[in-house]
Amino acid sequence: MSESEKNTAGLAPSLLALLFVAAEPAALAHLAAALEVSPAAVEAGLKELEEALLTGGLRLQRFGGSVQLTTAPEMGDLIERFLGLEATSRLSRAALETLAVIAYQQPVTRPQVDAVRGVNCDGVMKSLLGKGLIQEVGRADGPGRPILYGTTPDFLQHFGLNSLAEMPPLNLPDANGNGNHDEALKG
Repeated sequence: MSESEKNTAGLAPSLLALLFVAAEPAALAHLAAALEVSPAAVEAGLKELEEALLTGGLRLQRFGGSVQLTTAPEMGDLIERFLGLEATSRLSRAALETLAVIAYQQPVTRPQVDAVRGVNCDGVMKSLLGKGLIQEVGRADGPGRPILYGTTPDFLQHFGLNSLAEMPPLNLPDANGNGNHDEALKG
């Protein structure tokens, strides 16, 4: 057995234990330091763990250079029912629309969101900020330097995504009101 194989052998159970007790996403470097192995060994162990988790109710969620243990998206309804969250965890149509605009156009200002939706989004954006689904990510260079908003790791977790790249393609209507199905036609 090579030295690198020794470093990754049996890491999956240790990684599972560390991620289970971590209160927030853990940096790969932090996991490597705790396990006294290289970040490459941690990555190999995470891939092994990820494969092992595919048949259960847990998943690994990555955000930047961090990873977190989460429940599988398909377990959402069961978990909400168990925790009594059915009534409180639903987002309104206005919140979903606002969140979609921010997710697809980030970083974006509140006036830009208002322009896309055609209504004032102050209240909805305050609610999304309070739920931790969006955050301030900077300031625009324009007049008044308006706040720029983007999504958070909680947004990804709420929708069961590992990254923004996993969001479905934007299906905008054409001049006739039909959806843009170019991608569907190609494949």
